[in-house]
This record gives sequence, structure tokens and C-alpha cells, in this order.
Amino acid sequence: MNLTRKITLSIALAASLGAAADVVTYPAGQGVETTEDYSVAVRQGGSGWKPVAVYPVKVDEVRGTRHCVELASMAYFDFSGTVEVRVVHNRGAVEAARVRPLSQGIKPSVQGDTLTFSLSHPANLSVEVNGDIFHNLHLFANPLDARRPSAKEIKRAGRKGSKLVYFAPGVHRLPGDTLRVASGSMVYVDGGARVLGTLIVDGERDVRIYGRGEVHPAGRGAGVYVKRSKKVEAEGIIVTQLPVGQSDSVAVTNVKAISSYGWGDGMNAFASSNVRYDSVFCRNSDDCSTIYATRMGFKGSCKNILMENSTLWADVAHPIMIGIHGNVEEPDTIENITYRNIDILDHQERQLDYQGCFAINCGDENLIRNLVFDNIRVEDFRLGRLVDIRIFYNKKYCLAPGRGIHNVLFKDIVYNGGRSELSIIAGYDDSRKVSGITFDNLVINGVRITDDMPGKPRWYKTGDMARIFIGEHVDDVVFK
Repeated sequence: MNLTRKITLSIALAASLGAAADVVTYPAGQGVETTEDYSVAVRQGGSGWKPVAVYPVKVDEVRGTRHCVELASMAYFDFSGTVEVRVVHNRGAVEAARVRPLSQGIKPSVQGDTLTFSLSHPANLSVEVNGDIFHNLHLFANPLDARRPSAKEIKRAGRKGSKLVYFAPGVHRLPGDTLRVASGSMVYVDGGARVLGTLIVDGERDVRIYGRGEVHPAGRGAGVYVKRSKKVEAEGIIVTQLPVGQSDSVAVTNVKAISSYGWGDGMNAFASSNVRYDSVFCRNSDDCSTIYATRMGFKGSCKNILMENSTLWADVAHPIMIGIHGNVEEPDTIENITYRNIDILDHQERQLDYQGCFAINCGDENLIRNLVFDNIRVEDFRLGRLVDIRIFYNKKYCLAPGRGIHNVLFKDIVYNGGRSELSIIAGYDDSRKVSGITFDNLVINGVRITDDMPGKPRWYKTGDMARIFIGEHVDDVVFK
């Protein structure tokens, strides 16, 4: 708390905040680096434009087999109602522009170097000019922050009796690059703040980490790390990674994870239960969302995991990866997993073993069952495959094959693109099978894939019509 008290007294509050405002912007704090690639402003009801601070953010471009860090841009504000957004591309004229996810239906108006569009609900967006996805603008249009601490609570932060740890706008370097967050504590990272280091919740309970600012090490590593804890909330902040290990009842809401270094997974769940991700945005230099059992010193099965209303962008590896790690001596189970209302913006992986927008790779004696993928839109990714469901023995990461994959529902899945390689569904042997895979309303480039679809020869497997190879030791694959 002494560190927090010093921070609180040394840096002033952002001037533009107001609890009753319909548009809230956050000026960059002292020492926080900004970029001039874009100029962003927002207004409501024809009032004056409010400038929005634009920050640099590192992303990973793979050229051939080399990883290259590029500097993209990032901006954020809060609002309710309807707002108009203005984006000026300071790198030159706008020949073409798009705002993703495409499912949002946002078609910007373009004039010269400026594009404008309206928003009527919160959204995590990518504004892309002239086809450039590595120098784009990540625009996070947040809901109003209803849980922001009061001015009185902020003033008392760090004092005796206060459980609030407050980071004001500006740069904060954590001593030893870490801050351990105690049970019952709240950490608020204000808009315009950049906290360099990792907030660690280890063996604690009833913790909330929230706000609008950034939390990440100066180099590589997680911004927030939850270990062996219970009843933890993370909301609104921007991080590099947010792993959850051997924990229960964790809620991650409107958190953005962007990484650029090797093995930069976004949001991992290891050996954890009852974890919910809602309205998150992941653009990562490895898997965006993973669900594993025993791994990284965490032990146990993984169950009751939900991700919904979210956006995944894998510059490397998988948007969704489930199941490769477990405990061969005391086998684990991964079960009751749901992904719902998701946009997948990209998938880029040259290694054939690690492709798949939907990757369920069962190893280490894991049993995987009862998975639902519901209402998911997959855009035209660069390199990979749509589906990869396999029981395998990957000797690089596993000590044994998995035990089985059972009862997986893909409902209302839409893929529009032409660069998917062959998808795979395959078991291992007669005792290690894949079974009960249902595709309910799978639509690929406007064609609905069903067992009785028009034009399918009766001697074809339905998977042939979707470029899905259905191999041996697989039972009950249904397309309806």
C-alpha cells in the first residue's frame, strides 16, 4: 500500500472524467508514449469533437518463418447512446478502409485522409486503412465505467483501512516488476495510465482488478496473472496476457490482450473451473484462448469455461486451442466448455501440427467432452485450417495420447474465405476415439453443409463438401 499511496499523491486525476457524462475520454498521463499515425476524436449529438489519445501497441507479423514486431495503434473511450467517431490517417490518403469485425456492419465514410462512422453500442474494433493490418488502429469503444471508484475512495487509496490500490494517469514501474494483490483488495488502473509489470493474484480470494489503462511488463510476460485463487474479477483493462491457473470463479470482462513476442498466448485457463470471459479482445502472437488441464505447475482438470461476445485474432497459432496438456499419471478431464457469439478475425500458422481456428487436440491422457461452439463468425484468415479435432501423441508436448473427445456441438458457424487448408477430424485407436461431433448450420461461403444438402453425391462423406477430412476411429459425425 505504501507504493500506491506514493503514486496516488504524485500524479493528478484525469480532468475529463465525469460520472454523468455520455462520452468519456482519457488523456494520456505524464510520460505515457503516444503515436501520431492516427488522430481520433469522438462526439455526440453534434457537439464539439473530443480528442482521444492514441497509443502505440506492438503486434507480430510473421514473414516466412521469422517473427517481426510492428507498431500498430490503439485508442479507447467510454460512451452510452450513439456517438460519431472521426479517424484521421496521418500516414497518407485513405484509398480503402474497413472496420472489423465485419459482423458489426460498420461502413465508414471516407474523404481524403479521414474516415467517420457512428456507434450505437460498445465494441472492440480494428480500423484498417489500405489493407494494412499491422499498422491498424485498435479502437476500444467501452461502456461507461459504472464501477469507477469515487473521488473520495481514490483520495483514501493507500491509507490505513482502504482496500483500494489506485494507479493514476501516468507511467508506473512496479518494484521487482510485480505487485502481489491481497485478498479483498481492489486495483483500479485509470485511463491514461500505463503500469509496467505484473499484477499477481496468488492464493487469494475476492479480488477485483479493473479500470481502463494498460498493465504489462516492459518486455514480455503477463499483465495480470491469477494463480490458485477464488472469486477474482478483471475488467476493462489492457494487458499483454492474462493466464488463470488452478483457480475457481474467475470473471474476465472487456479485457483486451495484445502480444507481440514468441509464445505470447492471450488468455490461458490451466486446471481451472468456473471461468467466464465476456466481451474480451485478443490479438496475440500465439494462441488467443486456450483451455488446458495440468500444466505450468498447475494440477487438475478444467471445467465450466465460458467465452462469449468476444473477438479473437491470432497472428500466430490458434484462435481457440483446447486439450493438449494434462497429467498422464492421474488423468484429467476437460469438460463443459462453451464459446458463444465470437468473431475470429485471423489465423496464421505455417506448421501443420498447430493449425485450426477450432483446435481440439487431445493428448496427455486427457478426456475432453461436452463442448459447444455457438454463433461464431470466421473471417478470411491468412493461413491455417478451420477445424482440427484430433486425439494424438505429440511427442514435443505430450507424454501420451489423449483418452477421447466426445459430444462436441458446432452451431451456427459461418466461414467466409478461400484460404483454409484441409480440416481434420481423427481419433487414435479403437480405445481412444472421437465421437458425437455435430455441425448444426455450418455455412461456408454461403453454402450450408448438411447431410442431405443439394448436389452431394450419396457416396460422398458430408465432410468432403466442407473440405473436412473425417479419418479413422471417429463415430457419429452429423451435419444438419
